[in-house]
Amino acid sequence: QVQLLESGGGLVEPGGSLELSCVGSGFRFVLEPMAWYRQRPGERRELVASITGRLRTTYTDSVKGRFTISRDSAKNTVYLQMNNLKPEDTAIYYCHAESYVLNWGQGTQVTVSS
Repeated sequence: QVQLLESGGGLVEPGGSLELSCVGSGFRFVLEPMAWYRQRPGERRELVASITGRLRTTYTDSVKGRFTISRDSAKNTVYLQMNNLKPEDTAIYYCHAESYVLNWGQGTQVTVSS
């Protein structure tokens, strides 16, 4: 059974940083393309960043230069380092194993506010 467990969210002031972590289980993590999504209140879930098993990364334009996605296959973990956070980054963040469309974790809340 595919399971995804996100952590690392919290309340941070504008300009601050957070690192999100997601541990995956129930699938072959080392080959699996992984991604971070976020969902703001009243909006659709959007793709933030993705990383392939060969470490190729993509980012949505609004986070380029501020967020970094990485993975540690020895730990079955994918990370999202978020720097220079803005109020518009406030959302619930979810990691996703891209081959398993219907499987989502609980997410982790990120709130950027002074």
